[in-house]
Amino acid sequence: MNLEPINNSLSQLRVLRSSVGQLFDTLGTGVRADHGEDGKEQKFLQELQELLNSVNANLKDFESCINDLVPPQTPLNLANSAYLSLETNLERQALYPHLVQSYKWHDKLHEYSTFASTLLQQNSLKRSYYTNTKRRRSLPSSHLATPQMVENLIGSIHYNNMNLKIARPFMTNAILHITIARVLRAAVILKGLLIEWVTVKGYEESLLDGVDEQWTESRYQVFRKVQDHAHSAMLHFFSPTLPELAIRSFITWFRSYVTLFADPCKKCGKHLHNTLPPTWRDLRTLEPFHEECKQ
Repeated sequence: MNLEPINNSLSQLRVLRSSVGQLFDTLGTGVRADHGEDGKEQKFLQELQELLNSVNANLKDFESCINDLVPPQTPLNLANSAYLSLETNLERQALYPHLVQSYKWHDKLHEYSTFASTLLQQNSLKRSYYTNTKRRRSLPSSHLATPQMVENLIGSIHYNNMNLKIARPFMTNAILHITIARVLRAAVILKGLLIEWVTVKGYEESLLDGVDEQWTESRYQVFRKVQDHAHSAMLHFFSPTLPELAIRSFITWFRSYVTLFADPCKKCGKHLHNTLPPTWRDLRTLEPFHEECKQ
């Protein structure tokens, strides 16, 4: 349905109402002070004549717009909304004008959306329909490493005075048992190629007898200190994207404890401090320090 003639008629009707309103305002106020003293009646009549001519012109334009309207061939199907105009309740009579207004806004919305769709389809930059082609970063899968990958990695690491042995009491996840000379033993619990826990004990303490031994701490304070430092190193070397490098770096750092009871502290030069040897190893240089001297 073409709504342009109807919109033109409504526009002309608003103009006509405005001109008629100006005419009645002028008649209501009568002669004003701005007409002056000389010939004020003549000026007032001239103003009324101009307003009447304006009303007459607007009325002719409105009549021409009405004549351009084409009556519908068939009656409009208003469905159940037609009964709103027959409502006798004063509170419900206001629903019909609001419904008609909502229809008008719906028609305008449909018209504007059609124009907007046409303009957006002609836009070569496609800013509103930009497709992000950036690839998502792949999720780390180092915790899903196969047992053969773990075996190959540990088998490729060889150091003097260090023995590496893999056990699998938890089926797929492995426990790496490390023995450094006759100094200490350690159990490194792995989940794939990620280090989850490290237990450090003395060389004479039991570590291979059962699963519970992997979690209990040493009865010696010096090895409990080394275990705390091993956890710090485990977090420092953690790398889910390069798990092989993380394990190699941790084992290289841990091997530096072969001189746990031999090398003095690099800062104070003493072997013992508070009855303990240098239990900390620098993460880069592997130099020994007492826990109080590493700061």
